[in-house]
Amino acid sequence: MIGYEVDRGLLLRLMTYMRPSGGRTERKFCEIYLEPICGLPDDSGNYTLILGDRPNVCFTSHYDTVHYNDGYQKVYMEGDFAKSDSDCLGADCTTGIWLMLGMIKAGVEGVYVFHAAEELGCIGSQALVYDYPSWLVEIDFVISFDRYGTDSIITEQMGGKTASKQFAKDLSKLLDLPQLRPDPTGVYTDSNSYASTVSECTNVSVGYYAQHTSKERQDIPYAEMLLERLCKARWSTLASYRDPTLLEPSYRGSMGNYSYDPDEGEVTDLVDLMSERPEQVAELLLSYGVDCDMLIRDLGLDEYTPDYSYGGAYEDSQIPF
Repeated sequence: MIGYEVDRGLLLRLMTYMRPSGGRTERKFCEIYLEPICGLPDDSGNYTLILGDRPNVCFTSHYDTVHYNDGYQKVYMEGDFAKSDSDCLGADCTTGIWLMLGMIKAGVEGVYVFHAAEELGCIGSQALVYDYPSWLVEIDFVISFDRYGTDSIITEQMGGKTASKQFAKDLSKLLDLPQLRPDPTGVYTDSNSYASTVSECTNVSVGYYAQHTSKERQDIPYAEMLLERLCKARWSTLASYRDPTLLEPSYRGSMGNYSYDPDEGEVTDLVDLMSERPEQVAELLLSYGVDCDMLIRDLGLDEYTPDYSYGGAYEDSQIPF
């Protein structure tokens, strides 16, 4: 059995760093906690460490947070939960970083990637996959520790399947956490960047709630239990099922190259909502990393000229889709 150490104090210290992408505190955080282990980042800011001989599982997290301000915050415990008094706690994705640091210390074999700029639209992970490092050829599984709650193993993102249901069930059994179940309600995270290359790409619940808000909180006992299970897991026994070259549709909608024949009522309801709240819908899409260029490409449009006939011009970031 691989030894492991649960360091609650380290998790709380990591969360004191408010790390908007590109900020000075983010830079300091990386210098203290990531570079001594991984060395310098790649050209896109990602930190990578490989443990073992040609491992086939990649563990990921991201080191930026959605804090408005650069600097430090006070983190405190309230019952079993860690909280802060700032605009967000930043457990998304600091808890993932903490889990990976614990696994590295325990010697769990795998490729460890700490991604840059996830909160800006998965910029670091997309660049890494595009560069296609040699180790990526061996990878069958990408497991991101970046999901709220305590019961999800993500199987779908951006309207398409990124992991098989059987793999999700196998992973739940491997970790001996039956409350973790296949979850098709993923949105857009770093693991999605690997979906056309790697068989099984998922996110696992790490116990935070109300992410990106002032009410964000982290279930500390759950994170500690999860670290124990991750360190004890026999990762070599995992099997892959999904063919990443086949773009499987999701029942939840369409995005990118995934297709879906939606119900007419669903389309009407969504059109009505977008017509009534165009700015809010646009801002929500941008927060998910979906911008005009992405929609133009995925809709197969040659070009796009904003139609201002609806009664006024919007800023570029507020164009209704």
